[in-house]
Formats: sequence, structure tokens, C-alpha cells
Amino acid sequence: MLSGLLALVFASAFAGAALYLVFVEQPARLALDDSSMMREWAPSDSRGFALLGGLAVLAALAGLVAFAHGSDVRWLIGALIVLASWPYTFFVIVPLNNRLLATSATRPDADAREMVTFWGQLEWGLFALGVVGTGVFAWTLA
Repeated sequence: MLSGLLALVFASAFAGAALYLVFVEQPARLALDDSSMMREWAPSDSRGFALLGGLAVLAALAGLVAFAHGSDVRWLIGALIVLASWPYTFFVIVPLNNRLLATSATRPDADAREMVTFWGQLEWGLFALGVVGTGVFAWTLA
């Protein structure tokens, strides 16, 4: 079942991208001075948002197609779990993103580093959704 395999691949890529973000990109960002950190964060955030959002949609669509072809409810559950990254991002991460985007890179607020650190902790939620969705898809294929 190609659609199920694609769901697994896209969900795995989503989880891997989120893991890269929290283990590689975030520590490198936090090693910069405040002004450089904020200059790096804004473009990185928009690219990461597009990548993670796109992978979540692709994983969910492939999971829904697999569900339509096989009627195994686990495909639907996995698709919904990965797709849950969208409301999680919108309701949990975006309010902080907006505060960070309003912070000037040339003169960052005193709490800019604290906000970016907290933002990195919130990104673990995306990783968790990716891992759980990947696990459900793998279980269904097993």
C-alpha cells in the first residue's frame, strides 16, 4: 500500500525535522548574542513553519488515502495525530512567535532570550506529535 508507506515516510520526516530543530538548530541559535539570535530566528522560523506544516499535511493526506483504501481506522488516527500539529502550532506556538516577531533584532527586549528558549521547549510538542503519528503508521503497516 503506497499511500500508507508515504504516510509513514512523511510523518517520519516531520518528526526528524522537529528533532533537528530542537537538538541542532535551537542550541546553535542560543549560542549567539541576543541581536544575532533574533536576526537568525525570524527567517528560520518561517522556513521551519513551511517545512513542518507541509510535511504534516502530506503525512495526513497520505494517511487519509490509506484509510479510504483499507478502512483501517489506525490510518485515520495517525493522520489526525500528525495533523494535530496545526492547531498546536496555531494556538500554542504562534502567539509566542508573534511576540518574538515584534521584537526588534537590532535592540531585542530583555526577555528575548527567555522567549526563544521557551519557544524551543514548545517545539518538543511538535516532535512528540510526529513520533506518535509515525508510531501509529508503523504499527498499521506491521
